[in-house]
Amino acid sequence: MAVQTGLGEPRGPWFISPELDPDGRGWWDAPERDPGGRRPGRLLAVLAVVAISAVSGAVAGGVVASRDGAGGPAAASAAPVPAELVTAAERTVPGVVSVLAGGATSGSTSGGSATGSGFAVDDQQHLITNDHILAKGGGGPVTVELPDGRRFAAEVVGREPRSDLAVLKVPASAGLTPLPLAKPGATRVGEPVLAVGSPLGLAGTVTAGIVSALNRQVRLGNNRHTAVQTDASINPGNSGGPLVNARGEVVGVNTAIATIDGNGSIGIGFAIPIEQVQQTADTIIGKGG
Repeated sequence: MAVQTGLGEPRGPWFISPELDPDGRGWWDAPERDPGGRRPGRLLAVLAVVAISAVSGAVAGGVVASRDGAGGPAAASAAPVPAELVTAAERTVPGVVSVLAGGATSGSTSGGSATGSGFAVDDQQHLITNDHILAKGGGGPVTVELPDGRRFAAEVVGREPRSDLAVLKVPASAGLTPLPLAKPGATRVGEPVLAVGSPLGLAGTVTAGIVSALNRQVRLGNNRHTAVQTDASINPGNSGGPLVNARGEVVGVNTAIATIDGNGSIGIGFAIPIEQVQQTADTIIGKGG
């Protein structure tokens, strides 16, 4: 599609669930290959989880088949979207920004630059994002692009590579609305959630899904973490964006997706739980001001 021209390939640290990698080697080290030179065909042998640098979509309404009263041919009709999800999206999008690191332009990812997402957490205009976005930017300047198109140079308040979190700060004139955080331990498997961010540079994108699992063990670099698993569509550029519940509360920070052979989202995404996000952000802000 023309809109994706020049976006570059997804970049970021590798993730792998221990359940998919029992010997701890990582799928890319699997010695067995088929005659064609490819990795084993079993899904579990090739399921890789990669970090994202941009995120995306629109709330899915779904399509159902129906017939008219006269028994006519099947027609497509949109299933109603729960009103609370629409309200949550309307409240969340104004507080979510695009993060451009290392001189990146919106939607681009190239050597020494990266794009992702972030969101405001307080009235002092502190923003949460993923550390791997800044790492890919090579320590270069960080710019934040607001939903209304305004851009601000962002101060890096602090970074925590082990948890893949970072805190930025923009001037008070940005006027971003902070997003409320969910209460610790309140997230439940099966509850509806929205992933909000800038997948492929498409700012203000919202995708819907559910919480698929809690306390999912994944690996970030050499570190293992507990994550929230979701089937909400997450793509490169969603990194650092919020995963919110139907009340518009942030339950996690979108960080990684599972892929097959490096292709796009297959409906398995991971977010850093809000408990860890809040603890790390409070520590960074307390040190950096």
